Amino acid sequence: MPKQDTFKIAVRKFAPFETAMQKFWDKFCAISGCNLELEMVVMDLHELYDRTITKKGMASGDFDIAHINTDWIYEGYLNQDFEILNPYINKNKPDDFPRGWSKSLLSLQRFGWEVVGLPFHDGPECLIYRKDLFDSEVEQERYFKQYGKALSIPKTWEEFHQIARFFNRPADHLFGCIFACYPDGHNTVFDYCLQLWTRGGDLLDKSGNVNVDTPASIEGLTFYRSMVNDKNAVHPASAQFDSVGAGLAFMNGEAAMMVNWFGFAAMCEVDKNSKVKGKIDVDVLPSNADQSSASLNVYWLYTIAKGSKHKDLAYDFLRFAIHADNDKLLTLEGGIGCRISTWNDAEINSIIPYYNKLESLHAVAKMLPQKQNWASMAAVIDEMVLSAINSDQEIEEIAQMAQAKINKLV
Repeated sequence: MPKQDTFKIAVRKFAPFETAMQKFWDKFCAISGCNLELEMVVMDLHELYDRTITKKGMASGDFDIAHINTDWIYEGYLNQDFEILNPYINKNKPDDFPRGWSKSLLSLQRFGWEVVGLPFHDGPECLIYRKDLFDSEVEQERYFKQYGKALSIPKTWEEFHQIARFFNRPADHLFGCIFACYPDGHNTVFDYCLQLWTRGGDLLDKSGNVNVDTPASIEGLTFYRSMVNDKNAVHPASAQFDSVGAGLAFMNGEAAMMVNWFGFAAMCEVDKNSKVKGKIDVDVLPSNADQSSASLNVYWLYTIAKGSKHKDLAYDFLRFAIHADNDKLLTLEGGIGCRISTWNDAEINSIIPYYNKLESLHAVAKMLPQKQNWASMAAVIDEMVLSAINSDQEIEEIAQMAQAKINKLV
């Protein structure tokens, strides 16, 4: 039978997502008899948000399904961009739903009783490091000789900075660490929150309002400025890297450490182009000596467009895509499956030895606030962090100016 129509999915630009989605669709069509042709619209973060949320692409039916970040899900819900999934779930639940997922992956897409998304891709922020370098007797001897103490996984940000300088060797195209500083309203915002939380700070005040003019905020911004501007510690392309670019550079063997999403560690083990397969490990992030570590739980969802003409088909596909077999397949492609069964899968853990650490990372993971205008607030925080990096203005002044802008948004 000839193809009658196309089925459009807005896909976050990342090779493992693209290959996995195509495989899911081909398998789904073979089993279901669906004769629609898949049209993947592959976009980076900014364009994906712009076309699905800002320009109302979900509400108007420009897409049938979209990968939606939990940063945006509340805004889209309030604007009625997504199909409410409860009637579909009640009629035909996904396999082992909801028990098959951690509660931490089922909360941000639920508003009251209404569910507007199903988990697609997970992986909290963590410290990713070259264990072959840290375990090297030669490197351990050099470090002890230089600093008078043992080389070990950094527990504080000061140790992180010192170790980054130690491993920074531009002549060998090895840099101490990588940060993702591309100004898209996400990467530097995430880094800022991690600096804040690992110093005992909070993004919200007692009234529930965003407050960036606090001692922990200023301390975190001050460190971040000194860290990312240290040419003797940080990859020189960090300013141009989003999280994907940073992950690819690390996979290419260009750094000893990276603060990034768990998924990029997994990618290093499954991507055929990886130069660091079997050479890395993950740990919780450094923190102040008197504070516990923290992580950030931002995850990706499958959502059905309110304006889709293929809603029943879209749900059938989503139900198929999040089945245990396909959740595992996503992981083998280089994404991060969301099911508990995938986290504990013996084959997955034989390929990615640290996969079972996801549970401990989730234990310290925090969420970004769900506010209707969070994207606008995040843009202000992004501007604040970039100003801290790229100017000599006093950090206190930068934080005060940012807070004034946030107050106007409120």
